[in-house]
Amino acid sequence: MSKLGAKPYMISAVGFDLAGNMLLEPWRAAGLSVEGIRRSKDIETATVCIVFDGGGELAAAVASVESIITYTSPNEDELIAMANALSSSDKFLPVQRDGKSARTSIKSLFERLKPAIWVLLEEGIKVVLVTLGPHGVFLCFKAVDGIKKHDPSKNSPFSFSRKLYEAVNVSFPPDRILGTPKSKGNYYVAVHFPALPASVVTLVGAGDCLVGGMLASVCVGLDIMQSVAVGMAAAKGAVETESTVPVEYQLARIADDAGAIYSEAKVIYCESKL
Repeated sequence: MSKLGAKPYMISAVGFDLAGNMLLEPWRAAGLSVEGIRRSKDIETATVCIVFDGGGELAAAVASVESIITYTSPNEDELIAMANALSSSDKFLPVQRDGKSARTSIKSLFERLKPAIWVLLEEGIKVVLVTLGPHGVFLCFKAVDGIKKHDPSKNSPFSFSRKLYEAVNVSFPPDRILGTPKSKGNYYVAVHFPALPASVVTLVGAGDCLVGGMLASVCVGLDIMQSVAVGMAAAKGAVETESTVPVEYQLARIADDAGAIYSEAKVIYCESKL
């Protein structure tokens, strides 16, 4: 987020342990505030142990975390696990990708994941971003007018964030995705954003850059759909470099890649909820 012009203020809690130190040291080194991060000897820093497959994709993980916030960005398997945990059952099953199911269309894939997505939305999560690897992401939310946007006029006209806002709006203005509801009200909406082809070096860091790019964009005043496109462009930059986060982002490339993603995005589900 900081490399995209935002100034993150992290609100979190960590312990006086190795994991807490490893998180805080680079945060301080980047000149970011730690005032909103509580440290306590009674807190165990949230951690996750990950196993990658031969292609660099997540194969298995065991996470120790205590809470969900407003936004969540699980992959397919994480979505199923979260839905089962929230519904206190094991009725949701992972989507099998072997044999014929490997050629599952985006529409049918969404229909298979929709019940699990709806559990998360009904439990109060505002935005669920399901990551699909090379197939892109599903952006799912319950209300089109429920996400407050930042006022871009408050950004310095010379700041990277103001330039990002202006570049994106020139390249792909808001409300241009086919099927987006025009009237205010409560809706269940799902939008598919395709991934761009990339020269993959490593997949480590792609998910974090997706979230960071998306939140940085929301913070500068872009709408949620523009922000997802920018997040995916940031993730593409991450998989094409050795480091987990690119050393720097080029504004023109981010805007071009995000524009290409946005132009191919489609609403695949929209239902009014009175």
